[in-house]
Amino acid sequence: MTINDKVFGELDYQYTWVGYRTIKFLGKDTKIALLIGGEDDGQFEEGQYVAYNSLMEKWDKIQYNILEPILNYYKQKRHELGYDVAYNENYPLIETVNQLIEHITLVGISVPYDFLRDGRDIGVSFDCSWDEENGLGIRLINEKVEDVGYQDVAI
Repeated sequence: MTINDKVFGELDYQYTWVGYRTIKFLGKDTKIALLIGGEDDGQFEEGQYVAYNSLMEKWDKIQYNILEPILNYYKQKRHELGYDVAYNENYPLIETVNQLIEHITLVGISVPYDFLRDGRDIGVSFDCSWDEENGLGIRLINEKVEDVGYQDVAI
């Protein structure tokens, strides 16, 4: 089933609502999956619209604000795995945000059901060169980074 929502645009129901958009990420047009939590009736909660609209309004700033937390997560993960001592080609030394950008690709934005957490809840998913299986996810609450981890953090 396909709907055309007034805010989210064209979506297909696949046990969650999925649509594809092109947005700017760090100056480049990037095609992403937009995932919206909802039942097959195509009715969404007001809080989901508010969260998504707020993200889009502030996206120019948010996309840069999330880079430092991702870099910190990467450094911590690399240390936990011992790759700061023993070389691993999948976990190269990345010390700056500019180096980090070469290793991540924005792939999705998730707008979960409104009642799951307090605040405007959004997930942002990335593919990353160091963990192709699990990827990278960020949970934003009120447009601030709440959690960084594997891609499932963002769903």
